[in-house]
Amino acid sequence: MTIPVVSRRRFQLGAAAVALSILATGCGAAGGSGDNGQVTLRFTWWGNEYLNGQTNKVIAAFEASHPNIKIKAEPGEWSSYWDKLATKTAANDAPDVIQMDQKYIAEYGGRGALLDLSKQNGIDTSKLDKEALASGQYSGAQYGLSTGQNAYVIMANTKVFEAAGVPLPNDKTWTWKDFTDTAAKISAAGDGKNYGAAYGSNEADLIIWLRQHGENLYSGDGKLDFQAATAASFWERLKEQRDSKASPPANVATEDAGASLEQSLFGTNRVGMAWWWTNQLGSLEATTGSSIKMLRAPSVDGASAKNGMYYKPTMFWSASSRSKHPKEAAEFINYLTNSPEAGAILMTDRGVPTNSEIVAAITPSLKPADTTVVNFLKDIAPDIKDAPPVPPVGAGSVQNVIKRYTDEVLYDRLTPQAAAEAFTKEVQGMLDSARK
Repeated sequence: MTIPVVSRRRFQLGAAAVALSILATGCGAAGGSGDNGQVTLRFTWWGNEYLNGQTNKVIAAFEASHPNIKIKAEPGEWSSYWDKLATKTAANDAPDVIQMDQKYIAEYGGRGALLDLSKQNGIDTSKLDKEALASGQYSGAQYGLSTGQNAYVIMANTKVFEAAGVPLPNDKTWTWKDFTDTAAKISAAGDGKNYGAAYGSNEADLIIWLRQHGENLYSGDGKLDFQAATAASFWERLKEQRDSKASPPANVATEDAGASLEQSLFGTNRVGMAWWWTNQLGSLEATTGSSIKMLRAPSVDGASAKNGMYYKPTMFWSASSRSKHPKEAAEFINYLTNSPEAGAILMTDRGVPTNSEIVAAITPSLKPADTTVVNFLKDIAPDIKDAPPVPPVGAGSVQNVIKRYTDEVLYDRLTPQAAAEAFTKEVQGMLDSARK
């Protein structure tokens, strides 16, 4: 399902709390030791019931092989995860080991709240994909290790395509015009009940569009790296999806954005194509009861090598810089990342592991959907370019801003050009404020 985001104001308050926490000296830090010398590490992550059960299994396996370390589980839900983490960090009470998202690597690492894992002797990075390793780095420090790789793709619901009598496109050669035309045909056949494509208005959608035009959302030194005209063309394309009826009316899209996967247009087999991350394939097939085909992003001229796609870490393993037990925290992170035993439990639900030996070991046991994802990520490798730079401090809630300006355009409250100019100004202000 689509990953939700916290509101701009709520995270800005949290980020301010993080900054204050770095100055705190009087409160107790994370972790603890018993009289028998056993170390207790607090470990927090977000997830659903299935992921929580899986994570508890890997905790039990680690504790069985590391009797001197006890893991105190602190699971959470994405909707409240970041507010709680910011509050705990501000109170100098952050968990020792933290499941982290790339949006916040700079927010927390750049403010001194995360441990530089490259300085911990207990972590072996020699077998990890180098690009994935770089994705957790900021200002020369390794603030997170990728849990696994993902790609942002178009999921095509074959049941909807078949009902509309529309053939699946050739994703190695299709253009954005092909995408819109295909979606419009599905909508026409749906007679106002089914639609061809959902709007892609996440941060990854804009990043892919910018990369197709030789630009990026951010530069390596944390500045904006795109022209307002290119951003305007992104919203022009979304408006064209609306006008051609390739996508739902604005009010239907707004209602759908707040629905659960099970109640969403895609989840109820009423949308032919939508953007999702590759690790969500299994959930989508289970919910829709349909065979889902993963498609590469369309490109401007039909060249798949120019489609702007990239590998993104699903999430990261990070550690608090204020942990009383950095050695043991590093030991646990190394186990999660490199242990075949952990790999056999975690499988690909947090992305395809970046340790190739782990991938080889778990492949025979993968579910069909997971095998499909592993093979798809291999298939697109020749066209994958370097990953986008890590979002800078202050950029944690940019995705909310993109969605808001998408609504402004789809409801005809702003032109694409006006939206692009306002978006550029607002995000620049967010980055400037974070540097003060």
